[in-house]
Amino acid sequence: MGDESTYTPPRVWTWEAESGGQFAGINRPYAGARYEAELPVGDHPFQLYSLATPNGVKVTVLFEELLALGYADAEYDAWPLRIFNGEQFSSGFVAANPNSKIPALVDHTGSEPVRVFESGSILLHLAERFGEFLPGVGAARTETLNWLFWNMGSAPFLGGGFGHFYFYAPEPMQYPIDRYTMETKRQLDVLDRRLADNRYLAGDDYTIADIASWPWYGALVKGRLYDAGEFLQVHEYRNVQRWADEIDARPAVQRGRMVNRLWGELDEQLPERHDASDFQHRTADKLESAD
Repeated sequence: MGDESTYTPPRVWTWEAESGGQFAGINRPYAGARYEAELPVGDHPFQLYSLATPNGVKVTVLFEELLALGYADAEYDAWPLRIFNGEQFSSGFVAANPNSKIPALVDHTGSEPVRVFESGSILLHLAERFGEFLPGVGAARTETLNWLFWNMGSAPFLGGGFGHFYFYAPEPMQYPIDRYTMETKRQLDVLDRRLADNRYLAGDDYTIADIASWPWYGALVKGRLYDAGEFLQVHEYRNVQRWADEIDARPAVQRGRMVNRLWGELDEQLPERHDASDFQHRTADKLESAD
């Protein structure tokens, strides 16, 4: 990569070399499958192919919240998709999500399987399917959707913008880091102002708007994302901190964070999830290893 102060874009861009950084080995300027492989299918009506990144956690948290409410038909199989190995480019996954991004859900509850991709679409699909975490009509529904789509439009600036240039880029560059740091702090201020007078993003009730935003902005202010808490001075956003702590304490959220996690402390990982008892087995395995 050249010096950012002297680089002049060519008249026509061509892909001549990998750009460097952690994702260089999988990024390409074209879409589609790169190899043939079918997706695994378990016994439950919902088949999730994901990873415990913020976008993946949105969906596993919602599933665990639905199960906690007693919806037995919300049982799901969660299969890890190892994106650093390029598994998102298998023919099976591309059929589930032509954009080759996690998460992707295949809903087998009807006569024909239905693919659902993009995390916001999956949250909306499940919320409407079960009639939970999304008001049915009126201003409360609209406000929930306002904040759901705010997240879908804003989080890419946090992840693909700030996260990439601050944490993943092969070398630090002042202009993009300054640009996306300013935008990330502006977004945190948007949330902090909203949460100053509201318990949750859409008002008094916990909704898919919170489930969508907490894995990104909650993780950020809790110091779990990009090791950037001090850099961003996240302690300034006290209302976001309060909101993040409250959601963080929910048992379903704690379970949802574990699903498809392949890194970190062993007691925080559940690479595959096929039944609620998998969490108990994971705890038992931890206690046995401690002995």
